[in-house]
Amino acid sequence: MSAEESDYSIYRRVVTQLMNGEEQLPSLPMITLDIRRALADPNVSVIRLKQLISKDPALSALLMKHASSILLRSSQPPKTLDDVIRMLGLQEVDRITLAHSLKSLFTLHSAAHKQLFVVLWGRLTRQAATSAVLARPLGYPSADQALLACLLCDVGELAVLSAFKDASQVPTPDVYARLCREYGQSLGLVVLKKWGLDQGYVDLVRSARNWDADSGARLGLVDLVNLGLYHAQREEPRGAQLPPIQQLAAYRKIVPPLDALDSAGGLALVSEQKDAIQRMVSLLR
Repeated sequence: MSAEESDYSIYRRVVTQLMNGEEQLPSLPMITLDIRRALADPNVSVIRLKQLISKDPALSALLMKHASSILLRSSQPPKTLDDVIRMLGLQEVDRITLAHSLKSLFTLHSAAHKQLFVVLWGRLTRQAATSAVLARPLGYPSADQALLACLLCDVGELAVLSAFKDASQVPTPDVYARLCREYGQSLGLVVLKKWGLDQGYVDLVRSARNWDADSGARLGLVDLVNLGLYHAQREEPRGAQLPPIQQLAAYRKIVPPLDALDSAGGLALVSEQKDAIQRMVSLLR
């Protein structure tokens, strides 16, 4: 075994311990659990939700920004947290709360940890924002569901990073990318099941980056997610491994003229919506 492979086997052992339950998997923050429990109560009041959400100023600010965003195209922007909850609805509040929680789940133990996280979170937010922005013009009813689903697709990569608690153990970017390719999806499924998320999200993680994945005749959530993943991956070094977009099951469901391509071979719609995508990215950072 080469020295490089020997080093990689050490990293593999750390991640395997996490998957086997020998190390603690990341858990949702208590405030998130409290909000989700309240949202599961059909009789929960707006006042009660406001009390819980107000305990997290960053979440309150995110919900306010989100409700005021141009995606909702509201002529009457919300002025209070009560307005926000009523405007978004309980399901959207739940999804945005989960999306917000993902960023705070993982303790960054060193500068090397932070560097890996910043790069990963940047990609996750780009792909999620792309899926969310495409939802409206492509006729999908919930941009927030697309955003959360796309973030959750790669939660396993965040979990891989959480396995390395010793600053001296943090892998190089290339080794980390290799670990994510080998363990990211499997670890993501373990995490989502631990959190008790809807089975639909679990199934969606299994279909992420399966460009042939087909949700039926109409454009579905997996299609939107794969379009977001595809366009984000085009910006990465490994983007050269992608098939032409015409081979994606998701692309074949897009009706003209929305299926027009740009000069680089991606959806022209994504290029046209770059400003909206960037605004959505800024909400998640």
